[in-house]
Amino acid sequence: MKRRLALALSTALALGAVAAPLVAAVPAQAVVAQAPGAPDAKALAESLAGLPDADATAALVRVGGTGGSWHGAAGVRDLRKGAKALEHAEFRAGSTTKVVTAATVLRLAADGDVDLDAPVQHYLPALFRGTNFEHPISVRQLLNHTSGIPAGDGWGGAFADQYAHRFDVVTPTQVAASALAKDPAFTPGTRQQYLNINYTLLGLLVEKVTGDSYAEAATRLVLRPAGIRHTYFPGTDPRVHGPHNRGYQLVDGEFVDVTEWVQADRSAAGDMISTTADLERLLTALFRGRIVPAPQLKEMFTLPTGVAGATMSAGLQRIEIDGRVYWGKSGSRYGYSAAIAATRDLSRTVVYSVNATDAKGEEMNPVAQRIIMASVRNAA
Repeated sequence: MKRRLALALSTALALGAVAAPLVAAVPAQAVVAQAPGAPDAKALAESLAGLPDADATAALVRVGGTGGSWHGAAGVRDLRKGAKALEHAEFRAGSTTKVVTAATVLRLAADGDVDLDAPVQHYLPALFRGTNFEHPISVRQLLNHTSGIPAGDGWGGAFADQYAHRFDVVTPTQVAASALAKDPAFTPGTRQQYLNINYTLLGLLVEKVTGDSYAEAATRLVLRPAGIRHTYFPGTDPRVHGPHNRGYQLVDGEFVDVTEWVQADRSAAGDMISTTADLERLLTALFRGRIVPAPQLKEMFTLPTGVAGATMSAGLQRIEIDGRVYWGKSGSRYGYSAAIAATRDLSRTVVYSVNATDAKGEEMNPVAQRIIMASVRNAA
């Protein structure tokens, strides 16, 4: 039963070459505050045991809520040197960026600067001019992935192709133009298809409405009100600037260092660098209504109506485990896999970052699966 629950949650959330030997496993470092209904400290520590291994080189976890809290780390900072993983390290947060983007758009809606029912064509007319997207696509449909806009062009699916272009700069506007040069995948509002392009366009909309860069607007409207200080959007800079654990991809038995990588094309869909403490602050501030006012915050906990099988709201995904509903978001870039999730009442919160060696693989990383299984135990 426990394994099935963990797999259900993990499945829902996961919708130059350097050869290096695995160093000896580094024990999990943990700080525990126990109470009735508290996170299962033993299970969480065991979920991190044995790192580094072939699946991950490091992992960071924070589990909290009304019953108590637990946070820990395991693995190594760098495979060459073998130093212990930094628990407060910065990491690439991938598509958890979308939570910040959704909150930014909803803040603008609360301020009267964006109409969620208005077509995105109204805000970005130049991008849509001459395209085959004749049906109005509302801002809300971008937020909940029911727009019908297909994915933009990339470097292909193979790691070797993407690695060869890891320092190339592709702008969000170029990504959007490549997507809009295609035909609609479906009529807006009739299906749900999770794609980065929806949030790439939302980032461009934010810039058009505010006159600021996406990074400036998101920082001003969301990060600073949440008390977040170690989260940023590197854009064309390939580096992680603060203390961090290096990321690796396992390729033909060798560990390829993928820490430095330009993520500019991901922008509002996946460019963010953060920490587990910052993402926990984001969850709690957001769910408590400190960032987005209640009328607009409802969008983050409302699934689109009339769309079969819909699980995604504005920025979040709904997951039900053994009768308990969690709202969360996962994200991954090569070398890094992260996720955030919480019950609506914040009785249980989960944040993790795994330095996964298969972060863009089709299957959920085994270490992440173990963390999720341990994180939902003893939830009140």
